[in-house]
Amino acid sequence: MGRSPADDAQLGTYRQGSPSDADPFPPGTDLGNCNRVSVLYELCIMVQNSEMPAMKDINPIGGDVDAAVSQLLLRVGARVRAARKRIGISRRVLSETSGVSSRYLAQLEGGVGNISIGLLQRVALALDCRIDWLICEEDPWASDSTRAGHAMRAHRICLIGLRGAGKSTLGALAGNALGIPFVETNGEIEDLAGMPVAEVMALYGEDGYRRLEAQAVARIVETHDSVIMAAAGGIVTEPETYDALLRKFHTIWLVASPEEHMSRVREQGDERPMAGNPEAMAQLKSILTSREALHGKALARLDTAGASVEQSLAALLVLIKEQNFLA
Repeated sequence: MGRSPADDAQLGTYRQGSPSDADPFPPGTDLGNCNRVSVLYELCIMVQNSEMPAMKDINPIGGDVDAAVSQLLLRVGARVRAARKRIGISRRVLSETSGVSSRYLAQLEGGVGNISIGLLQRVALALDCRIDWLICEEDPWASDSTRAGHAMRAHRICLIGLRGAGKSTLGALAGNALGIPFVETNGEIEDLAGMPVAEVMALYGEDGYRRLEAQAVARIVETHDSVIMAAAGGIVTEPETYDALLRKFHTIWLVASPEEHMSRVREQGDERPMAGNPEAMAQLKSILTSREALHGKALARLDTAGASVEQSLAALLVLIKEQNFLA
């Protein structure tokens, strides 16, 4: 099938020059009057006439493409695994946080998961890191961008977890050991409102409490570069406040068993969790499960289950040092 004069006319000035091996559309090419069919037709004619270079001749890598791809997949897998272990979360928690299946994450960490850019971005966000950290050749945790994240958080540390995890006890002891202030969000809320938290809840309800909580976090950031803060248990359910917390503090998730959560609250003299509620333990377990993915966004995790206060404090101080939260 030959090309018609109309086709030649649509190709404009393309044939004014001789096509080179390196550039099928040389300088001076005018494609302004060409439709897509004409250009594709011309390309087909060039291929048939061997005027186009073979793909192997224009390989941008200049080596084995398959080997380069395999190396990239292995690097991404190793980075995801390292980032996950760095913040102390399981693959299941990462799956729940990112929306990527545990099975696929296992393949990814094994270097055989050819993940899409969109899914990799989900994983990166769940790991509190940038997507390029999972791809680049240099160590991302020694780069300027990571140091910038540390600088944004300064020397501020926040302990998160449900009531009874040990935030107030360990936070006060760690602050004393490290010589930095210890504060609690509820204390700041009471200071802002000029009344106890119970009265805030009675007068303004949950919404009013959450607004004061956001203000309290912002004020602590403005007034402290070095601090250990114990956050109220429900702060993780407020997206904007929690996002600000994750950006401005080195966050540590304190973990305990449901039974320990309940017993520690009762040891504080508060019988309300069990009073007239035979389903209290089941509800507590449900809350712990539902918030696991949110708590998993913290930079680090410390399990206090079965440990004494002294043992948990020692482990917390080691974790802070190893993570360079005060460096």
